[in-house]
Amino acid sequence: MIKSYKHLQVHKEAFSLAMDIFWRTRKFPKEEIYSLTSQLVRSSRSVSANSCEGWGKRQYEAVFKQQLINALGSNSETQDWLDYALACNYIEKEKHIAFTKRNEEI
Repeated sequence: MIKSYKHLQVHKEAFSLAMDIFWRTRKFPKEEIYSLTSQLVRSSRSVSANSCEGWGKRQYEAVFKQQLINALGSNSETQDWLDYALACNYIEKEKHIAFTKRNEEI
């Protein structure tokens, strides 16, 4: 039985990916700290945060669903920022593929 948002598989996977993205962005150029780095880290964290917030409001079905929709939007945004990171040569193609696969599973 799921007793906490921390038991939701989607939250676990999203949190893990967000942390891996965070650590990888530490290698991005300093001039990207307020743009690509910040956007990528924030959008990836938003996926798990929205699933957590939805869990907290789960007694209100429409609100719960809206939070999950928000999480999906943040997930898509994360993918776009990952694509920019690849295009700017800040991450390797293999890392992009790995992050993309995990993002799609979420």
